[in-house]
Amino acid sequence: MITSTSNAKVKRLVNLRKKKKLRDEEGVFIVEGIRMFREVPKDRLAEVYVSENFWNRERKVVEQVMDGTKVQPEILADFVFEYVSDTKTPQGILCLVRQKQYSMSEILKEKEGEAPLLIVLDQIQDPGNLGTIVRTAEGAGVTGIVLSQDCVDMYNPKVVRSTMGAAYRVPFCYVEDLEKEVKHMKEAGICTYAAHLEGKNSYDEEDYRTASAFLIGNEGNGLRDEVAEQAQVYIRIPMKGQVESLNAAVATAILTFEAARQRRQM
Repeated sequence: MITSTSNAKVKRLVNLRKKKKLRDEEGVFIVEGIRMFREVPKDRLAEVYVSENFWNRERKVVEQVMDGTKVQPEILADFVFEYVSDTKTPQGILCLVRQKQYSMSEILKEKEGEAPLLIVLDQIQDPGNLGTIVRTAEGAGVTGIVLSQDCVDMYNPKVVRSTMGAAYRVPFCYVEDLEKEVKHMKEAGICTYAAHLEGKNSYDEEDYRTASAFLIGNEGNGLRDEVAEQAQVYIRIPMKGQVESLNAAVATAILTFEAARQRRQM
């Protein structure tokens, strides 16, 4: 059992939690909590750490989930686990999961005969927003997410926690030139819709049953002009009162679930 916060493994976990560069170098990310642990794909489970108290209470559960893997849990003294944890009230279990990389060709590919339904994110900065968008995406049947390079890291612990497991399953790809990739989408026959205050048509007046992509901008500033200009259609979510726009995650939910509704009726 590890009983010191000065332990090399403990220091590494803290650095992995804080530093994107290190996560990318090792090709792993941190997941906390029993629910997220249960949902980890077994072939991507790299390491498991548990608090002494959690291990004494839930050993059978941990061993059951880990059955079939070669991973052995590392036990941390309770105060050491609290030191490592990114949450105020740690559940007592965290693990390292191998990252999964997707290419743009995989993102754009038609899957199981279903037309692509994509989300394109421009400069999303809030971890909770991105995590909620990923979770929403899975629920609405989105087939892939494309992110500008300056979006918050998908493997930020707060993002991962907010996805409630969807981070394991929704394909995504960061790109250096978002404008260029939107052009490629159009060339691939995907209709691109910008959620924009200047949209002439209401979002529910368009047809999303064919290959579609929704362009969603930064929480405060919306889409950059150079990205919005690449969209084929500007759409808006009608508002009452004095509200101009919605939270990026809420707007994404409205648009993607409208697309899901239409596709269910095909």
